[in-house]
Amino acid sequence: MKAGLCLLLALFGAACAGPPPEAAPTLPTITQAKDFTPPDWNAAELETLRSLWLGSLPPLPPDPSNSVADNPDAARLGKQIFFDPRFSGNGRISCATCHQPERAFTDGLPRAQAIGQTERNTPTIIGAAYNDWFFWDGRKDSQWSQALSPLETAVEHGGTRSQYAHILAEDPDYRAAYERIFGPLPDISDRSRFPDAAGPVDDEAAATAWKSMASADQEIINRIFANMGKAIAAYERKLLPGPSRFDKYVKAVLAGDTAVAQTTLTPDEITGLRIFIGFGLCTDCHNGPLFTNNEFRNIGVPPAEGLPADPGRSRGIEQLLADPFNCLGPYSDAAPADCAIRPSLPDNPDKLAGMFKVPTLRNVAQTAPYMHSGQYRDLQEVFIHYDRAPVAPLGRTAIIPINITVDEAIQLEAFLRSLNSETAVSEAWLRP
Repeated sequence: MKAGLCLLLALFGAACAGPPPEAAPTLPTITQAKDFTPPDWNAAELETLRSLWLGSLPPLPPDPSNSVADNPDAARLGKQIFFDPRFSGNGRISCATCHQPERAFTDGLPRAQAIGQTERNTPTIIGAAYNDWFFWDGRKDSQWSQALSPLETAVEHGGTRSQYAHILAEDPDYRAAYERIFGPLPDISDRSRFPDAAGPVDDEAAATAWKSMASADQEIINRIFANMGKAIAAYERKLLPGPSRFDKYVKAVLAGDTAVAQTTLTPDEITGLRIFIGFGLCTDCHNGPLFTNNEFRNIGVPPAEGLPADPGRSRGIEQLLADPFNCLGPYSDAAPADCAIRPSLPDNPDKLAGMFKVPTLRNVAQTAPYMHSGQYRDLQEVFIHYDRAPVAPLGRTAIIPINITVDEAIQLEAFLRSLNSETAVSEAWLRP
């Protein structure tokens, strides 16, 4: 590591729970405009810029596993559920507790805090509809199946699928909305068949109640629960990134509009962009209009304090294959040929140990802390990790030291801050 980079921790040391988005640090100016010559991007660089530009983002692909993915009524129902704390074990936790619109749908914490604390950092869901895999370890293969998991996890929403089915059946507004989309709700009013709280969860009483149910009655509840997830996914598909200053800059460069280009990004931001697509090797993983290849990488991140080494993808794929709500399962609307999942484990799952999903970098300056368990408080700590390229706690790291200076780290962060943007949806979709 080049001398002096650790001093950045003193310059940018952050608070433990993550500052509000508007409290981002002011970066020093390294390059004055009068001393800066705008770059003459070569053909290969221009193609790279075009590939990162939001204008190159293809239309949102369909989700064959969710027949109501683009149904406006389903999106409205999903939004209502997303913000409703009744869908939790204590009546105080909603999806928006951790996925806060004002924080780019994250929470500013190292690890999510709901009924309890999870072992993972809350990722943004802006643009997540383009993903093939969900959660840091990829243990879900659709947005709707991902939405189901926190609802029953003890330290997140902490409720049960029968509890949620009763809310949908007994609230007149929810019932009408559900039936408009999915057809008539079965009669689940008999509590001897459909208990208030039942599901395959950690709570012993709820798990016992679930096991006591007839398999046909479990199937009824599972179908309602899956449809609930599909409605949430229909809402989340609307949460796409809007154009950032970086996108305005690339659009101007590609159009040959030097006047707009020179006033859109600062010299430091442009220099940081050069580092990003150059010796920083960032585009090896953070490529495409969403700045992610949607794959998994081991970059040698140490475990969070108090937690064991996380196996990541090696465990996630086992959980995916065992999940009844996966793309190949009975609640999916997809044909098997439309599913990315494979029906067996890799020959050597250990090769996947320590791998985690490559996150999008859009709005990255608003989504600290970083890494799968929030190990790094700010972007400068992330750069120090890449500069050191430590030995991985599990598996083998895929990164090499980048040898970055203090000034270059500041410029790289300046560029990443130019990726901030508004969510490309009307304000009405961003509040209860």
